[in-house]
Amino acid sequence: MKAIVSVFFLFLIMGCNNQDVAMRFKLKGNPVVTDKFTADPAPMVHDGTLYLYVGHDEYYEGQDTASGGKEFNITEWVCYSTRDMENWTDHGAVLKPTDFAWSIGEAWASQVVEKDGKFFYYTSLQAGEPYNSKVVGVAVADNPLGPFTDAIGVPLITDNMTPNGPRGWWNDIDPTVFVDDDGTPWMSWGNGTCFIVKLKPNMIELDGPIEKLNMPDFVEGPWIHKRENMYYLTYASRLRRRGSEMIEYATAPAMEGPWTYRGVLAGQAEKSFTIHPGIVEFKNQWYLFYHNAVLTIDGKQGAIGRRSVCVDYLYYNPDGTMVYVEQTKEGITVPPKNEQQIEQIVNPYPEAEVLVGNAVSLIVPSNE
Repeated sequence: MKAIVSVFFLFLIMGCNNQDVAMRFKLKGNPVVTDKFTADPAPMVHDGTLYLYVGHDEYYEGQDTASGGKEFNITEWVCYSTRDMENWTDHGAVLKPTDFAWSIGEAWASQVVEKDGKFFYYTSLQAGEPYNSKVVGVAVADNPLGPFTDAIGVPLITDNMTPNGPRGWWNDIDPTVFVDDDGTPWMSWGNGTCFIVKLKPNMIELDGPIEKLNMPDFVEGPWIHKRENMYYLTYASRLRRRGSEMIEYATAPAMEGPWTYRGVLAGQAEKSFTIHPGIVEFKNQWYLFYHNAVLTIDGKQGAIGRRSVCVDYLYYNPDGTMVYVEQTKEGITVPPKNEQQIEQIVNPYPEAEVLVGNAVSLIVPSNE
């Protein structure tokens, strides 16, 4: 009997260890995650850990002939974490569109931010009646891994709050939220039009009018961060409205502007029409997260709705502008470049230079 009990407990221990190993992996280059398709990376640093929130791209029959947004099948947001950028843990799904009673699906680009010990998950999803459009929702938790619950019971941003621009009912997607040093939260989002608004300290109410930022080539996926005394708004773009998306950015001395266009930060993602920036500093090193579509899983090749998250080092010039990011297969498995190597990096998009240095991205009322 003792032998049977011992074998049983040994089996349990071995099972737990196998499961533990299966949920952990070492970074081997780009893409970061290789066992599932992931997209729209949103990194957050808290208490010595980097959390990476992503959408889980999922294959379905008929996906490759779909269009009009039907190429995407994302039913959950998943989270990964690391304390050293080499060893990662897969925490699985931490939020789903079904966690919002008013949602009918589509877990599009989103971001988690911390304020006053609470973690706020700003999401892109499709709302049902009476909204019937893309909206921005917000969930909240006491822990970076949840459980996250709907913070207000209704969408934070709805289609009737923003003007229908070139994308119509796709206006309200891809929220990025930034909490300034004085505690003031700001949110930017949009598809075809870049919107921005100040939030109240409680993080779940607007604190002023929604305004527009006239960012050159803007398509979607804005990301706000700050370094020293400079503010950055980085976004997915289409340079001169041709080809697939790339990443461009602007800077400002304050969130109120004036915003100055700075050019292309990263080029088109390999095999992917979309790209999505996520920028973070972790242990005195800056990183640019993005996605491409180079991964093949179970015979399914990467595609517009089957993407893979990547990360490369991000460098800054002495004047605070960002150095063009070369997308690499080795990613951050190699040491960062030294000063001389950084100086040799050439931005291959000189056609963007005609606008660089001009304050072309001033805030204007959203109803104009």
